[in-house]
Amino acid sequence: MGLRIQRAEQRDRELVVSVMEEAFHRDPVSGWVFPDEAHRRAVHGRFLGVFVDIALAEGRIDIAEDGAAVALWLPVPAGAPEGEDPTPALMRRTADPDNERCELVGRLTGAVHPHDRAHAYLLMIGVTPDRQGEGIGAELIGTELERCDREGLPAYLEASSARSRALYERLGFRFLGHAVDLPDGPPMYPMWREPQGG
Repeated sequence: MGLRIQRAEQRDRELVVSVMEEAFHRDPVSGWVFPDEAHRRAVHGRFLGVFVDIALAEGRIDIAEDGAAVALWLPVPAGAPEGEDPTPALMRRTADPDNERCELVGRLTGAVHPHDRAHAYLLMIGVTPDRQGEGIGAELIGTELERCDREGLPAYLEASSARSRALYERLGFRFLGHAVDLPDGPPMYPMWREPQGG
């Protein structure tokens, strides 16, 4: 333990996108959105850049000091959002306009996102492949979860694989019971964590 963490600023955008692209290049959901690997390599960074820009503008991004991992967090207030979320359409327009899956993944996850209580939303976390399995991701997430516990704030995420779901369960998240089923694709697991301790 003892990971040094810094908060990303606009000047860190390309580093964050690069870490995310490496971390998610072989992710089951990214493979479903962009089935052709060469095409994925070409457009994946633009797709992930939408999430990075949103987190920089509306939330925060934590970076492990050595640049091996990043975590994108958004504060979500209680109450259903007003109007249609423009993000899924922006994901498609920015990354791959002819690929409806760019938009569909955002619409399907948005449809199940709980809004009855304010919470911290782990939009994405990525660890570079050469550093995965070392506990960096858990430690990076743990810093924010400690804050959530102190403030009595729940946390939410969607796990994109069974492997990541198991990691999040060790951190106190619980599967909400209904997977997001991507058409002819992998399941995503909405997960909720009540604040712990007291």
